[in-house]
Formats: sequence, structure tokens, C-alpha cells
Amino acid sequence: MNYLMIDGIGAPESPAYASAVAALFVVSYTMKFLIKKGPSALDYAVMPLEGLWWADDMAHFTTGRDKSQWQWTMMIRQPDIITKMDIDCALAAAAKKKTPPNVAGLRFETFTEGPCCQILHIGPFKNEGPTIARLHAEIEAAGHSLSGKHHEVYLSDIHRAAPKNWRTILRQPYSP
Repeated sequence: MNYLMIDGIGAPESPAYASAVAALFVVSYTMKFLIKKGPSALDYAVMPLEGLWWADDMAHFTTGRDKSQWQWTMMIRQPDIITKMDIDCALAAAAKKKTPPNVAGLRFETFTEGPCCQILHIGPFKNEGPTIARLHAEIEAAGHSLSGKHHEVYLSDIHRAAPKNWRTILRQPYSP
């Protein structure tokens, strides 16, 4: 699947993270409206934010929770009809906005994950630990090994929903 992506390091509460997510949404919505106004007049929903999370020492991610060491790739899936040239047009249009987003580092890339196990977590992100542990235990109980990066799909708008109602798909790739 094709994604608009950006990489970073540090806590999800950091200004760099907030800027990266804002840039993803600004360009994704700009792309949506450019396509809607174009010859195809195609309308589509902007997909939810997704994130890949890891650390060089995974203890910082799983048990120590040292968010300053976290690395991430945030991404928004783009429809199959979107091309690199379309994204370049959306980046140029976003740069002309009254308050242009910092789009440095954004890239358009195909992402393939392979086999994974996933579970729905309901509640605040800080309470994901037991759900992630359950997910990992299920993978290991099935005789598989964890592989790849922890993957989250954010189904809720955190600015509109109460944290107790946030819905996040937690996904973990595995090796057979």
C-alpha cells in the first residue's frame, strides 16, 4: 500500500512529533481536495494516522518506557490512484498556504508488512502495555517470533474523544 510518511525520534508529546503529524494531515487533505477538483472528480476519505514504533534498545520501548529514545515513522495511507507526481503537487500547494506546514522529510513510499497479529485497544495510549503483552503472548503461543516494528492504527480523533474511548489497532508483525 502507498503511504505518505515521515520519520522522527522522541516522545509523541514532543513539538517535533506534533509538527510531523500536522504536516502529514495538511498534505493528505490538500491531496484529497486537489484530486476532488481534478478531472477525475474523485472524492475519498483521508485514512487514519498510523505509526511504526521502535527503539535501538527495545527495553526503552517495552519496559523502561524512555520515550526520548523512541523512534517512529508516522504515516497516512493514500489511495492507489495517487502518484508521486500528485504528491509533489500537493506538497507545492501546501507550501503556498498562509501557515505552511514543515513538510521537510515527508516521503511517498510503498509499505509492505507481511504476516501480523493485531488487537483492538480501547483506552489511553499509556494503558497499552498489557494489551501489547497479550498480543505478543498470542504470537509466541502460536509458535511464531516477533519481527518488524510495532504498528499502531489510530481510529479515534484524540481531540474529540475522551481518552477512555480512544480506539487503537495494535499490530505486530511476526516470523513463522
